Amino acid sequence: MKLGFIGLGIMGKPMSKNLLKAGYSLVVYDLNAAAVDEIVAAGAEAASSPKEVAEKTRIVITMLPNSPHVKTVVLGDGGLLEGAKAGDIIVDMSSIAPIAAQEVAAKAAEKGVEMLDAPVSGGEPKAIDGTLSIMVGGKQEIFDRVKDILAHVGKSVVRCGDIGAGNTTKLANQIIVALNIAAVSEALVLGAKAGVDPEVIFQAIRGGLAGSTVLDAKAPMIIAGNFKPGFKIDLHIKDLNNALETAKEVGVPLFLTTQVMEIMQALKVDGKGQNDHSGIVQFYEKLAQFEARKP
Repeated sequence: MKLGFIGLGIMGKPMSKNLLKAGYSLVVYDLNAAAVDEIVAAGAEAASSPKEVAEKTRIVITMLPNSPHVKTVVLGDGGLLEGAKAGDIIVDMSSIAPIAAQEVAAKAAEKGVEMLDAPVSGGEPKAIDGTLSIMVGGKQEIFDRVKDILAHVGKSVVRCGDIGAGNTTKLANQIIVALNIAAVSEALVLGAKAGVDPEVIFQAIRGGLAGSTVLDAKAPMIIAGNFKPGFKIDLHIKDLNNALETAKEVGVPLFLTTQVMEIMQALKVDGKGQNDHSGIVQFYEKLAQFEARKP
């Protein structure tokens, strides 16, 4: 089967490679020519525009930074809908505002094109090993048609409801991840400044109730001072902004999310927006004047 894939960044590049390894033919597009060349070298075919991707395939996956990028790729000049045919499917795996997903899907439907919103969780490591968690919104019959494809990039593929439900679930995920990292950061800085090896703290608590996937993934990065991005603070700010906007629309107070958003904004101003979100610890370290590092 030939698939389209648009967006070859930190997440999209390894995802596309996993689809190639699974035996799919890919037609790819990205503004970054070097990223396209790398995937072409792995066996894909390059396209000159999203429109050309749609003309050559019936199912297109997009993995883009935010709502405006998705709207441009799908609805803009030379976009997917200019080349798509009735019955085609767009699987948008970007993390965008739920209302934006609904707006794009409504425009696609006018041309008879189906759409799913299918954001992911797991960051670059899970994108590389194909074990992402994928949260999908859209029609059941369309989900059933692409579930096996998504299973090659994700370990968990769950339909959460109609279009927009995937991104609503992703917002819930991002709230929990952000608050979890902030809690891990507070705890490790406290323990380290009080004189306990943060590695010992990590090993001691990870098997108890405080243990979590976030703790296992981010505590070692914090302790090593390794903030190479698997998921950038800037992107998490984008997700929390979408969460706060959605919360206002539906009338839900997000007190803790607002606080961690301010922490991330402070880090962005401090020039750390391109750090991994484990870099939240730097906010606490600056205030405490102490780094949570292994002695």
